Amino acid sequence: MALATRSDLRNVAIVAHVDHGKTTLVDAMLRQTGSFGDHEHVDERAMDSNDLEREKGITILAKNTAITYNGEHTDTPITINVIDTPGHADFGGEVERGLSMVHGVVLLVDSSEGPLPQTRFVLRKALEAKMPVILLVNKTDRPDARIVEVEGEAQDLLLGLAGDLADEVPDLDVDALLDVPVIYASGRAGVASWNRPENGSLPDTDSLEPLFEAILKHIPAPTYDDEAPLQAWVTNLDSSAFLGRLALLRVVNGTLKKGQTVAWVRSDGSVQNARITELQMTKALDRYPAEEAGPGDIAVIAGFEDIMIGETIADPNDVRPLPQITIDEPSISMTIGTNTSPLAGKVKGHKLTARMVKERLDRELIGNMSIRVNDIGRPDAWEVQGRGELQLAILVENMRREGFELTVGKPQVVTRKDENGQTTEPWEQLTVDAPEEYLGAITQLLAARKGRMESMTNHGTGWIRIEFSVPSRGLIGFRTQFMSITRGTGIANALSTGYGPWAGNIDARAQGSIVADRSGVVTPFAMIGLQERMSFFVSPTDEVYEGMVIGENSRADDMDVNITKEKKLTNMRAASSDSFESMTPPRILSLEESLEFANEDECVEVTPEAVRIRKVELDQVIRGREASRRKRQG
Repeated sequence: MALATRSDLRNVAIVAHVDHGKTTLVDAMLRQTGSFGDHEHVDERAMDSNDLEREKGITILAKNTAITYNGEHTDTPITINVIDTPGHADFGGEVERGLSMVHGVVLLVDSSEGPLPQTRFVLRKALEAKMPVILLVNKTDRPDARIVEVEGEAQDLLLGLAGDLADEVPDLDVDALLDVPVIYASGRAGVASWNRPENGSLPDTDSLEPLFEAILKHIPAPTYDDEAPLQAWVTNLDSSAFLGRLALLRVVNGTLKKGQTVAWVRSDGSVQNARITELQMTKALDRYPAEEAGPGDIAVIAGFEDIMIGETIADPNDVRPLPQITIDEPSISMTIGTNTSPLAGKVKGHKLTARMVKERLDRELIGNMSIRVNDIGRPDAWEVQGRGELQLAILVENMRREGFELTVGKPQVVTRKDENGQTTEPWEQLTVDAPEEYLGAITQLLAARKGRMESMTNHGTGWIRIEFSVPSRGLIGFRTQFMSITRGTGIANALSTGYGPWAGNIDARAQGSIVADRSGVVTPFAMIGLQERMSFFVSPTDEVYEGMVIGENSRADDMDVNITKEKKLTNMRAASSDSFESMTPPRILSLEESLEFANEDECVEVTPEAVRIRKVELDQVIRGREASRRKRQG
């Protein structure tokens, strides 16, 4: 074995919690290295390429870009492959996949918020892979920055994780973690420095040059065995209208060439020969045709119709498979099926059939490693498992935008049996930041959801940080109530901590549902007569059907009402007869809010035009019989 080094290449991932500025920092790196043409118009957060990422302001898919650096710290141009990873634990599969492509990470931490649960999650994954870390304290110009404290918290987190992993990860270099380089930056301003600025101030430079210096110095160049045969690892999938399925891969050893015949080692262990019909490399945000890719390069190939993530491209004369990529198991599930409501298929062109839904779910499995689709014995519905509510809601939202009509069940946790046959369930560490006046209400809310307070910190700014251990079940439907009791000011972030004992019964929401007792069109007259006792999710002229949830009751019981009632015509007029100014505006729930609101006996109807909550059993008489039977049994 003869080890060699690609000194002209660095592969690095930028990891952080949601909204700490990863994508904005990558934008600045691209601009300062001249990666965009002089006349090229580039939007902010250029790496967030799909509509949902731009709307929500979060990264959902791990993406790569290639920066050519030719600055003051090198004599020859160096290619820096940067992987922009999601910060939300629901998309942990994307983080794990992104880390399989790199040799080190830049850990980005907000100068005010400090390390949060997802910071811990992504950092743990990097340390498990024994990757060197550069700590970057971002947004130093925030007025509420606390740079020294945040730097200390991040280093404490590093050492704490190193201690936790000491037994699990052999040869973990704990001493190296004591000497992690620290960079101070403002990604939005595009400046970074080795020198710590004052709180609320910009670093004392005019560029990101210190960050590039740190990457070249502390992120190792790819090494390879120059006597080994070809080995390349498939880490992502894409598609092209002209080329079909594309495989994004990292070359570990050897050289890939366009037109080359290679051995394709599939996930089931079988091997077949295939020809690389197209080879592409990345520059900035674009791909360009290339003739070959060497060790350490991240390349895209075509010619493999059903290639999957984790498979190996090898030398047909000396096949040496690489290990499969392993990811954490799903913890949340929901049922996704065809739309079964009376309003299904009202709009032409929608995708309605079970075959279409199943094909779309199967396509999701190809590129999304953390999703599972299970058969539940029904021809029109399937159980879909994932990492969290947000990940599953994103999948449903994407399908809705693609023209599908669906019936989606309330999210449930995936339980397991331990070695003693006892039921266990997923638990999460919840970190809450909120004004201290809401401490009592937050504690009461989480106690009802079986949450246990583990620590509380008061930074002396009028805000507190509280950490709870909560079963994942307790966080289903939590955020809506949390935002309500904190008047929209609170911030809550959760991280899976694995499986623990079943916490017992958790009461559903305190308010009941208002349910339409017949089909028809909503009238202002009916709404005015009912609005004292409830809040509505529908507006006048909306079409409703029997069993559709149209609002929230002020009491705990469900109530069936006639929301289509019209005013009787007479020749008498009252002064206020046609005055609707006092009508309370309806609450229009998003898809995520609808999934949170739905009760155990409810589901969500999702179409490209509307999201509606409905009872699983639409018939009022049958629901009444079921309720009476449950009451007798209980």
